[in-house]
Amino acid sequence: MAWLKERRIACLAESVLNSEVLDKTVARLVVVARNDGYAQGYTKCSQHVNSALKVNWDTSKSATYGVNTGAALAALKTEFDNL
Repeated sequence: MAWLKERRIACLAESVLNSEVLDKTVARLVVVARNDGYAQGYTKCSQHVNSALKVNWDTSKSATYGVNTGAALAALKTEFDNL
């Protein structure tokens, strides 16, 4: 009985860890987190440039301009937590 109990738990854990849905969600989470980090870094850098050079740096050419990367990351974290 103990062997069966242990074996099922191991099989269940293996199934979860080898899940294609989990793999795809984690891959998307990595990309979205990277995009959010890029957006925050670009914003912070442009603030430093504006302050140091007393200019109004044009951020409209940023790849994440107008995109709410924080909301996208929060939504994907929730999706991951609900797996």
